[in-house]
Formats: sequence, C-alpha cells, structure tokens
Amino acid sequence: MKDKGKKIFLAASIVLPFLLYCGYYYGMMIKNAPYKFSEFETLTFSYGTGDSLLNQFDSKTQHFQYVNKSGAVVKGKLKLTKDDLLYLHRKAADYGYWDFPSDMTSKVRNPELPRYHIKFQYQRKTKEVYFDLDYNGNPRLKDAVRLLIETINKTMDEAVKRTETK
Repeated sequence: MKDKGKKIFLAASIVLPFLLYCGYYYGMMIKNAPYKFSEFETLTFSYGTGDSLLNQFDSKTQHFQYVNKSGAVVKGKLKLTKDDLLYLHRKAADYGYWDFPSDMTSKVRNPELPRYHIKFQYQRKTKEVYFDLDYNGNPRLKDAVRLLIETINKTMDEAVKRTETK
C-alpha cells in the first residue's frame, strides 16, 4: 500500500468514527441539557439585610419592590423582555451558575450585610442559590456569584430606564 493510501485508511478507520461519535455524544448532551432557555419559566431575585429579603423581583408576575433611601418600600411592575431573560440565562451559564452550591451562606451571619436569593425556574428543573457577601468559600465561586448579581441588577436598571422613557 502506498503512503497516501495508508493515510486515507487511517483517517477512514480511526478519525472519522471518532468525529462521528463526538458529534452524536455532544448532540445528545445539548439536546438533553437540563437548563434550556426554551423551557425557561421564571427568574426570581431577592435580597436584603438581616432576615428580610425586602428587595424582590419576579419575572413571571413582574412584581418588583425595593427599599428606597428613606426606608420606604416601593412596589411596582417591571417587565424584562425575552432578550433580557435570554441574556441573563446565558450569563448565568457563562458564570457557571448551574454548578453553584445552593447554600453559599456564612456560618456566622452578619445582619448588616445583604443576603441574596437567585432562582431560575424551568419546566423540568429549578436552580436556586442563597448567597451572603461574607461567604468564606472558594473565592472564584464568590466572584462568579457577585458578577451574576451585578449583571441581574444592571439588566433590571436598564429595564427601569426603558419603562421610564416610554
């Protein structure tokens, strides 16, 4: 057999089946992914100091409430567009949210620091995380949660600005 024939035989018998199997394997993983945006139902985000989570948002009911600087609770409606929710879903995936532990709270609670609750609900699964700012776990994990919180807050602020300009 010539050298060129050996290379073609090698590619046909080893490389090609390997590539086909990789396509099949990863195609099935993506098809059966537990957190698909097509199955997305709602995002719930709340935070507050002490034991109360007075600042709340629910994308399904569009209920939005927060405590303003004077200490009064302000209630209203806030609509996030489908693009906003898709953006948050993708950012959560980028930050590794699906692999976060559900309890990222500190053993000794400082009542002056905020506690956050983030919940993504899908048709087949729900992922929720409780997070304290003084969490002493993995610093990379802590940074990822803080980035996700900042992203959610930024997206909500942009939605508020959109509704104010209309």
